[in-house]
Amino acid sequence: MKRAQVFAALAAALLSLSGAAASLAGASNDAQRLDEAFSRSTLQIATSDAKLHKFDVWIADNDARRSRGLMFVDDLADDAGMLFVYPQSQEISMWMKNTHLSLDMLFVSANGRVHRVVANTKPMSTDTISSEGDVLAVIELKAGSAARLNIRPGAQVIHPAFSLN
Repeated sequence: MKRAQVFAALAAALLSLSGAAASLAGASNDAQRLDEAFSRSTLQIATSDAKLHKFDVWIADNDARRSRGLMFVDDLADDAGMLFVYPQSQEISMWMKNTHLSLDMLFVSANGRVHRVVANTKPMSTDTISSEGDVLAVIELKAGSAARLNIRPGAQVIHPAFSLN
């Protein structure tokens, strides 16, 4: 009887590992596809609790890249995201059409301050998500990141796209 229990436990562990490997492979495939279409950069976000959070981001800096965004991506690392940069500050509206993941959206002013946070967006939705004011950029992160890392309006984004005034 003990052998059967050990075998069952080993089988369950192997199934769990294969699921984790498939998830990692999915993330790797998504990252590889994004690397083909976007350049990468690093940004940091300084929060009010005196912490600095580093993210590896893909840069959506033209109309074609901004239109594509994170559409069709199935997995996103906790420290990954996308930075949508616009030519000038303006009110920006986003949506989640063809976006499989729930995301946190950070609307960022030209000085790098987070203007608005919209957490846990609804995947595949065509509802409009507005900056509710003029911003230069939007950062999309894995859903739950803003709450987990205490990212709120007023947090400072550090990246060459922003003038730190």
